[in-house]
Amino acid sequence: MADPQTKHLLDIATEAAYVAGRHSLRYFNTGVAVDTKSDDSPVTIADREGEQIVRSIIARHLPTHSIVGEEHGASAGDPDFKWFVDPIDGTKSFIHGIPLYSVLIGCEIRGRVDVGVIYMPAVDELVAAATGLGCSWNGRRARVSTTDSLADAMLLCTDLKMTRARNDAYDQLESITKLQRCAYDAYGYALVATGRADIVIDPVMNVWDCGPLPVILREAGGRFSTWAGEETIHGGDAVATNGLLHASVLPILASTRQTTASPMHAR
Repeated sequence: MADPQTKHLLDIATEAAYVAGRHSLRYFNTGVAVDTKSDDSPVTIADREGEQIVRSIIARHLPTHSIVGEEHGASAGDPDFKWFVDPIDGTKSFIHGIPLYSVLIGCEIRGRVDVGVIYMPAVDELVAAATGLGCSWNGRRARVSTTDSLADAMLLCTDLKMTRARNDAYDQLESITKLQRCAYDAYGYALVATGRADIVIDPVMNVWDCGPLPVILREAGGRFSTWAGEETIHGGDAVATNGLLHASVLPILASTRQTTASPMHAR
C-alpha cells in the first residue's frame, strides 16, 4: 500500500509542474530573449520564472524540504526530502519553437526518487508517478511496451552529436534496432514510460535533467539507470528502457571504443 504522504507529495509536484508549465506558454513562440549561462547553455525568463513558481508552491506546502534547481541552485532544508527541479528541460527546443520541452520535478526521499512528474505544456501531456501508486499519463494508467527484441525496438536520443562523442554505443544500437529518432529531451523518457518507444539514451545528464525519471520508469514497468546500470540521478548519464531490453542495452553502452566526434556540450 502506498504511503499517504507520498500521494500528498505527488499532488504538490503535479500542481507545481502544471502551473509552471502553463506559465511558460506565455513566452513560447514569442521571440523571447535568450541569455547564455557559464556552461554555454541558453536560458530565458521563462526558465527563471518557471523555477520560481515551482519553488514557491513547494515552499508553501512543504517549507522544511530542500530544493535543487537548475536556475536558482540549492536551498537548504531537510536532506531526507530533496526536490529536483528543471523548469524547462529542452530550453534549446523551447527557444526554437519545438513543442517537446518539459517541466521536470522529482522528489528524492531518503536517497531514492519516490515522486516524479514530467509535464509537456505545449502538447498538454502529463506523466506522473509515485512509489506504490503506479504511473499515469493524462490521468490514465501508463505502461511500457512489451517489445522484447532489439531488432523490433525504437531507439531515441536527445543529441546525436553528444551521444556519438561519448563512444560508439549509439552506432551499435542504431545498427540493430528497428527505428531511431532524436531531439526529444525528457519527452523521450515519457514516450518509453507510455509504451510509445522502447529505449532512450543520454550521455550527459545533470540531476535536474533526470529528477523524476527513476520512479516514472519503475512504476510504468520499465527501468531507468546510468549507463553502468545503477538506478540513480547522480551518475551523469542515463538510459531508460521498457525493462525487457535493459540487459541487452547495458553491455553496448559500456563500449570503450572512443569516437572522434566533437566534444560534448551542455544540454
